[in-house]
Amino acid sequence: MLKRTILPFCLLTALFLAGCSAEPQAPLVPKYKTGLDKKEIKNSAFGKQFPQQWQTYQRNTQANEAEMRKTETKYKASFPFRKNDDTSPPMVGKPGAGQPYLKNLWLGYPFSFEYNEGRGHTYAVEDILNIDRINRYSEAAGLPATCWNCKTPKIPSWVEEFGDDKFWSMNFNLFRSKERIDVNEHTIGCANCHNAETMELSLYSVPLKEYLGRKNIDYNKLSRNEKRALACAQCHVEYYFNEPDHGPARKPILPWDKGLEPEDMYVYYSDKGKAKQGGGFDRFADWIHPVSKTPMIKAQHPEYEFWYNGTHGAAGVSCADCHMPYTRVDGKKKISSHQWISPLRNDEMIDNSCRQCHTDKTAEFLRERVHFTQDRVYRQLLTAQDLSVLAHEAVRRASEWQGEKGADFNAALAQAREMVRKGQFFWDMVSAENSVGFHNPSKALETLTLSQQYSRKAVELASSATKYEIAKDLEGDVRTLVPPIMEWSRKLMMDQANLDKHVWTRYLKPLPKSELVWDGQERKTPMKTGATKQGIGPVSVLQDK
Repeated sequence: MLKRTILPFCLLTALFLAGCSAEPQAPLVPKYKTGLDKKEIKNSAFGKQFPQQWQTYQRNTQANEAEMRKTETKYKASFPFRKNDDTSPPMVGKPGAGQPYLKNLWLGYPFSFEYNEGRGHTYAVEDILNIDRINRYSEAAGLPATCWNCKTPKIPSWVEEFGDDKFWSMNFNLFRSKERIDVNEHTIGCANCHNAETMELSLYSVPLKEYLGRKNIDYNKLSRNEKRALACAQCHVEYYFNEPDHGPARKPILPWDKGLEPEDMYVYYSDKGKAKQGGGFDRFADWIHPVSKTPMIKAQHPEYEFWYNGTHGAAGVSCADCHMPYTRVDGKKKISSHQWISPLRNDEMIDNSCRQCHTDKTAEFLRERVHFTQDRVYRQLLTAQDLSVLAHEAVRRASEWQGEKGADFNAALAQAREMVRKGQFFWDMVSAENSVGFHNPSKALETLTLSQQYSRKAVELASSATKYEIAKDLEGDVRTLVPPIMEWSRKLMMDQANLDKHVWTRYLKPLPKSELVWDGQERKTPMKTGATKQGIGPVSVLQDK
């Protein structure tokens, strides 16, 4: 009798344990036949089909800006403020997110004119039309059509219309009129991630699709969770604009062929780009810094590269699990929220995202743990930033040194510029990444540690080139040695008097004095006779990615 009891019990136990150890099943995804044209990209068209998701998407707008200002996180916000200045409106009384040396480090590059906290995906088109990085004082933007790549789902149709070999290098300003783009209908939205006919996840990004092709990765065979992450990786990544010797001019490329680590990408850039950049370099560069004469790399927003092997990414937690948590819009039906913001905004969002796994922790505890990481990363970020400025200044002083020089003067300066370039790129990889280190704390801190080491090495090499004669002049507070450039714009750069106010801006040549040609989508001055309608026109050192 005892044997009869034990056998069924053991069998049931075995079956239970087998069920627990089985691989988790992917959730069933509804199949849709929307009736929409496969090339539909208007956001409102999707909204009519999916009103509940559309309701959450609409929360990305700032119709209630006062409410949004109450819910910004410690280091981020959904309203624009100048990222180099956390002491002016609207950030008065809430310091902590400003990096005062951004204009110094990006001098000679359009990012130095204006760099703001983003307002969010729904404002992508409107904001790029008004930012000072785009030259609105000329028919030629000085920037290619590539700059539209992560702002609108119109990219595939434009590439089809003008050709992959031509579109990317066309004048950005050719596509800014109301006839070409609608700031609401064609901003980042449904068609960036979904197939209009079936609502299945799909890619619109040319650079990401081409990278997957180079790696022989079939997107259709990936898991749903991998697809969800790659939907974000279409834009939240590092990238660069291709040079003519390596394919279609100005086409966006993901520099991942050697790996996704900062060091891998830095090595990748060593053999991509222009044939000659000066300063002993023969490699890719976005621009030459006018103070240290160093060919520089501008990092973009590498959230994917930090997330994928961080604590959450390695555990299989997708971007959408935290930034698009499930919510109930009618008290019954559960959908993914399409309001793309930090879950730290309020306790409800923490409950819907973080506490789905961390059930034993309170919202306040989890928020403070994030701040615990961010505070430490941010302090090291500011240290790395200061050292990058000191490295540029050391090379500047060494290159102009008129006293006795070391026997290896030129070689030492070339090595110093290499360290300036690398130190700033590693700093920028963390600075441009939008989690203030939280997506991958260990990688962020290691990257900043390496940045500081490279910048210190640049200072040491520059000093050695002068037999350490300039070393004493580089001591003390760097913010006294090289004051932060707090105000800078295209308009200010048109006046030599403004250039003369700071020792670093004196290395720039004034821009031609011009009146505003474009105010958003409104043309302020008539098109001049003979103005270019196709190519980007003459491009100065002030080039953008």
